[in-house]
Amino acid sequence: MLTIAGNGMGDYNFDNLTISTDKFDKIVCDKNFTESGDNILKVSFKEAKEYILENYNRENILYVVTGSPLFYSAGVLIAKKLPHEEVKIINNTSSKSYLSEKLFISEVEVESISLHGRKRIDLSRFLTNRYTFILCDVFTIDRVKEATKYLNPKDIEVTIGYKLGYEDEVIEQINIFDYSYRAFDLTQPFVLLIKRLFTPKSPISLDSEFETQRGMITKQYKRHLSLQNLDLEPNMILWDVGAGSGSCAIEAYKRYRVKTILFEKQEQRNEFIKRNLTSHYVCDTELLEGNAEELFEEVEDSPDRIFVGGGGAKVIARLPYLYERLTNGGVMLINAITLKNLTQMIAVLNEAKIEYKVISLSLTTYKGKLDLIEPERQLFQIKVLKKSVNS
Repeated sequence: MLTIAGNGMGDYNFDNLTISTDKFDKIVCDKNFTESGDNILKVSFKEAKEYILENYNRENILYVVTGSPLFYSAGVLIAKKLPHEEVKIINNTSSKSYLSEKLFISEVEVESISLHGRKRIDLSRFLTNRYTFILCDVFTIDRVKEATKYLNPKDIEVTIGYKLGYEDEVIEQINIFDYSYRAFDLTQPFVLLIKRLFTPKSPISLDSEFETQRGMITKQYKRHLSLQNLDLEPNMILWDVGAGSGSCAIEAYKRYRVKTILFEKQEQRNEFIKRNLTSHYVCDTELLEGNAEELFEEVEDSPDRIFVGGGGAKVIARLPYLYERLTNGGVMLINAITLKNLTQMIAVLNEAKIEYKVISLSLTTYKGKLDLIEPERQLFQIKVLKKSVNS
């Protein structure tokens, strides 16, 4: 039989357990716990998992986890591998509940993510509620600072919960946009609570909501079609090549919560992109300024989706490289507005033996009281699907 119990808030000990440990044959816990004894096994998670799976039907085992076993806990992962009748969970206070009680915040206003041992932020949960609670490691504040670099400092309010439950706990606001937080020893247990002070904009934007250079923007209807054809899902990585005003990447973030990387060579357009990223509250994004074809290799993580909206002949020549960078099952969507560019793109793809589909879009809008005809330039779209290795 396995019992999983949380030790609540505070030091790595059994002081806050709500059950007696006397009746158990073996007590399993993390190496950081200060308790000792003949029946106490202090091991890594992998070793704990192996021991429990081998012995749960022979011994009465207590597995002690930090905080709550129901909040980002390894205990639940082990419990799911055992017969339901062989497991009992005894809950305790989580760091999220503890901090919410201290700050008088309703838990329904709080979304939670973990950056403990993780590099990527779950954008489907980050700043989507009034508060975002983050489980942290030593790298977390720098990652959050980088992810929010296009926000104004007044857009968010950050509270650190440092060594919660300890005698020297600290709960106070910090400024992550400077280095004052370095006063804390970030190797010690801590969490962050970010209060969103801005009201998110509608995920569907008008063209007038973007600053542009001479109207260099993928117009609204074509933008909607492009995003639809990219088959986006939350937390995918999207490259926007020849970003222009950044409208496609920005709306992709707002609608689908994807991580965006924008490539743009024109200096003035880059200034507009930066202002657009700020005004639309885009997080976890990267703007690479310069010739896109020279910057692709600088990006470590390969993209799940690539949108090519510009870049000229040199980018067209590198379409096979972009295809290779795509993750398996990835999509590359290429927009062309001239037959010359379309012909060049098809020639490059054919030479590289890359399969594709082409559609053309002719769009006419009617504006003003007189419904004046305003035709837009014909758009050609090339869609490339990178087949999975097993397909």
